[in-house]
This record gives sequence, C-alpha cells and structure tokens, in this order.
Amino acid sequence: MSGEEVAPESRGVSVQDLTTVDLGPELPGMEGRRLRMRMVTIAPGGVFGPVHDHVGRPGTVYVLEGTITDHRDGVSTDYGPGVGWPEDRKTLHWLENRGTVPAVEISVDIVGE
Repeated sequence: MSGEEVAPESRGVSVQDLTTVDLGPELPGMEGRRLRMRMVTIAPGGVFGPVHDHVGRPGTVYVLEGTITDHRDGVSTDYGPGVGWPEDRKTLHWLENRGTVPAVEISVDIVGE
C-alpha cells in the first residue's frame, strides 16, 4: 500500500456472526484457534477500514451482492457478486462500497480465541 494513501475509519458496516468451529479438537496444533464465518454488509458509501492486515488471521471472502472495492498496494479492485479473494499474511488493505446498493460478503477466516 502506498504511504500516501490514507484509508478512512470504518462506517456503514454491519457484521453478523454466522457460525464458528473450535479447531483445537479437530486438528493437532490448532488449540485456541477457531474457523469463523461472518456476513459483512457495507452500506453505499460505507468503508471497512482503516488499513488492516491478516497476519495470523488467513481467510477468504465471497461477494453475495453489490460491489466491494478492495484497496491494496495503491491499486483499487472491484469485486461483484460471485467473485471473491483470499486474505493471507501478505494482505494489507481496506474496503469500501462505492455503489448505490448495499454490498454483502461472506467472510471465512481462522482466528485466535
């Protein structure tokens, strides 16, 4: 991400926890980690910020409705319904909804407790 780009603080974002799985009993070495699925809705003009990383919290995102603009490394990429992206340890980004309808994504990641 360019040092000149400044991401606004979050606004117009709602997050609904859908489910989690305790990974400790499922996989050796995963004690204290959970697989989490959330639905994130970003209102028109909304921002999921500020700039954040995914170190220790890898995941994937799938867009259900609307368009989400992902800002990383000075590049803005639009993702519409049926498209998604990975979020790995190298991800440093922020998101926004530049559209006129709510953007809805399903986010699945591994988190610590």
